[in-house]
Amino acid sequence: MSEHTPELEDDTASYDSGLPGVLGVIDEWIARFEAVMLASGVLLMAINTCANVIARFVFGEGFFFSGEINRILIIFITFAGLGYAARHGRHIRMSALYDALPARARKVLMIFIAIVTALIMFFLSYHAYGYIETLHSRGRILPALGIEIWWIYLWAPVGFAVTGIQYLLTAVKNLTSPHVYLSTGVVDGYGDSETHTENHTETKV
Repeated sequence: MSEHTPELEDDTASYDSGLPGVLGVIDEWIARFEAVMLASGVLLMAINTCANVIARFVFGEGFFFSGEINRILIIFITFAGLGYAARHGRHIRMSALYDALPARARKVLMIFIAIVTALIMFFLSYHAYGYIETLHSRGRILPALGIEIWWIYLWAPVGFAVTGIQYLLTAVKNLTSPHVYLSTGVVDGYGDSETHTENHTETKV
C-alpha cells in the first residue's frame, strides 16, 4: 500500500506548508503576502507602462511621472522577489562540492547554509533600515511625484527580513524531515522542471 504526501504546488495561492504547527501557519501567510505583493507590483508596472505608451501615441507626450513610478515598482518587485526566490529554491548556488557529498553531509551543510544566509539577510535588513534613516535625514524628494525618496526604499529591509525568515524556516524543515530541502517546499535534486517539489511515495509492507 502506498502513501502519497500532498504535493506542494509552485502556485503560492494554493501553497500548503509542510512545516508543523505555528511555523506552518507563518510560512503560509508569508507565501500569500509575497504572492499579493509581487502580483500587484507587476500588474501596476504593466498598467503604468501601457498607459504611458498610449499617452505618447495619442497626445504626443507621455506622463511626466511614469518613469519614477516604474523606478519605485522595480525596487518594490526586486526586494519582494527575494523571499519568493528563497521559497522556491531559485537563488543561484554553487553546488559542485555540495553535490559530491553524501546525503547526511548535504543535510548538515544545507542547515548551516540556511542559518548563515538567514543571519546575513537580517544583517542586511538592519543596515537597509539605517540607510533609510540616512535618506530621511537628508530630505531628498522625487522631482516629478514630490515624495521623499526614503519612502521608495521601505521594502528593502522588509524584503531582507522576510527572506531571512524563509531561510530560518528552511533550516527547521531540514531538521524535522528525513529529506534534504532547498526551501520549505522544494526537495534537493535535479530534474526536468526548474523547481523540484516534494512528491515522493513510501511503500509499506
